[in-house]
Amino acid sequence: MDLVSLLQSLPLLATLVKSAAPAALGAGMGLGQWLAALPPCRNQTFENAAYLVCEADPKHFSIELFWKNKDGDLYRSLHNLRSAQQATGRTMLFGINAGMYHPNLAPVGLYVERGEQVTPAKIGSGTGNFSMQPNGIFYLSGGKAGVRATKDYLKRPPRVDYATQSGPMLVIDGKLHPKFQADGTSRKIRDGVGVRADGVAVFAISDDVVTFHEFARLFRDQLGCPNALFLDGSISSLYAPGIGRNDDFWNLGPMIGVFRR
Repeated sequence: MDLVSLLQSLPLLATLVKSAAPAALGAGMGLGQWLAALPPCRNQTFENAAYLVCEADPKHFSIELFWKNKDGDLYRSLHNLRSAQQATGRTMLFGINAGMYHPNLAPVGLYVERGEQVTPAKIGSGTGNFSMQPNGIFYLSGGKAGVRATKDYLKRPPRVDYATQSGPMLVIDGKLHPKFQADGTSRKIRDGVGVRADGVAVFAISDDVVTFHEFARLFRDQLGCPNALFLDGSISSLYAPGIGRNDDFWNLGPMIGVFRR
């Protein structure tokens, strides 16, 4: 976390120390352990709307995708995912839903987990947000994060460890999606991911209902992401118990989990 992000996080950290640290220490958790479990997240206000923003530099954090466990059972919720990781000795700092999925919870479009392609990229026309072209792909390749429009990605597909396709793109090479209107009236809770020029992955979820245009400008103008991707709307979820954020919708499809390296 850079100095600016740290300073922005101080009010949230002060509140956490006051409210949560005594309980953690009382439960036998050392202060160092408690601090290590805190996610790299902060509250952010942009144009009178409130957001929770979490930044993860792939050099210092492991960003991974999850859908099923080793036995083939669906995780279904961020709470279940965190519990499963705890059982293996890993502390998930935060988790967020990783895009859209079918009624059977299978990913819509490209999904790659641990280097294995589970479902292929979805191209062509369709209905709904996913098919609002251009849509895009968030991926991890060789320890680096990226967001690219789907057609661009497929022209030069990298070897990836993880990838998830969603849509629409929010920001494409510094420009807002061409179909977003400044006077748009569709307002929803939204979450998405962008990647800054320095390679840091930036996840954001709105606490207030916002339009696509407002959400895209958050990534471009406030968070400094030249490329950003919408993940989902009404079921947007972020689970970070270290700061008391416990969105826990049931029957989620693919999810993103973030861990310290």
